[in-house]
Amino acid sequence: MPSKAVCVLQGDVSGTVFFDQKDEKSPVVVSGEVKGLTKGKHGFHVHEFGDNTNGCTSAGAHFNPHKQEHGAPDADIRHAGDLGNIEAASDGGVTKVCIQDSQISLVGPNSIVGRTLVVHADPDDLGLGGHELSKTTGNAGARIACGVIGLAKI
Repeated sequence: MPSKAVCVLQGDVSGTVFFDQKDEKSPVVVSGEVKGLTKGKHGFHVHEFGDNTNGCTSAGAHFNPHKQEHGAPDADIRHAGDLGNIEAASDGGVTKVCIQDSQISLVGPNSIVGRTLVVHADPDDLGLGGHELSKTTGNAGARIACGVIGLAKI
């Protein structure tokens, strides 16, 4: 059952992100690159809907099938779609994405296929920032790029 998915990010920044899963019990390997980010950390999340009819806004909230509070990727309590941050080394360059995650899947009830991947303007505080948005969005700011995650040709 090896599965692959891909997301083409569009917006103020751009990029292509790939998702690879060997089998149903394996973590999903997230790899690719984002171009044009400002230097520093940027929230990186899977949102609930694959709807970009009103830009990234119509993608809804973070993908959260277990109705948890927002948290870090390695936290016991987190949204399935909480993938933490990606970090740009310099302004406007290419940022490599390399993440492994065991809560998302490309099959079954936690499948992210058909949902939206969003890159945010600000760092995700991983639910620890004390801001009113920390426990829902990580206070990660505006949605600067997004794209629907679709099945990729294997």
